[in-house]
Amino acid sequence: MKSIKTLISTLCAMLAVLTFTQCHNTQQPVVTHIVYDSVPAIKIAYVDIDTLLTSYNLWVELNEEMIRKEENARITVNEKARKWQEDYEEFERKMNNNAFVSVERAEAERARLIKQREDLELLQERLTNELMVENNKNSVLFRDSINAYIRDYNKVHKYNIILSRIGDNILYVDYAMNITQDIVNGLNARHAKYGKKK
Repeated sequence: MKSIKTLISTLCAMLAVLTFTQCHNTQQPVVTHIVYDSVPAIKIAYVDIDTLLTSYNLWVELNEEMIRKEENARITVNEKARKWQEDYEEFERKMNNNAFVSVERAEAERARLIKQREDLELLQERLTNELMVENNKNSVLFRDSINAYIRDYNKVHKYNIILSRIGDNILYVDYAMNITQDIVNGLNARHAKYGKKK
């Protein structure tokens, strides 16, 4: 910031001198060379998140586990919904054939089916919420795992910036800056050693 202020002050001074000499002197303007402070090189790398999602064993395992749980929840809800539908169709058949012993018995069966349907909706909502909570925990575990590893990785490699590339969010990048495979290899080695907890 100090070098920018110095540069601006120098340029303003040069402009004033040039303006003054152009107006009052026919001699050639004096050319001044400006020496910039040396700017330290910035070491930048990036990690391709799409590759990380398909190659990091922890994420693959978490994703497969979530798919199994979602499928089990869907099967549970579908089975209960199918059973409810059968019970409801049986109720309607009995109603149409006047098969109930009394009006009270028919109303009790209707109330049971309504309660069963409400319970089914609550079950579906509960299972959906549980899956959402677990998915959020998995995302935090995934992100924390990567961040912790990258901090350790960067103690050795000393990057100033490590970017995450998702899809086409970077218009151009030199492939030499891609450290994805190093990160994947390190994460998978650590995961094989420590498991899900790290």
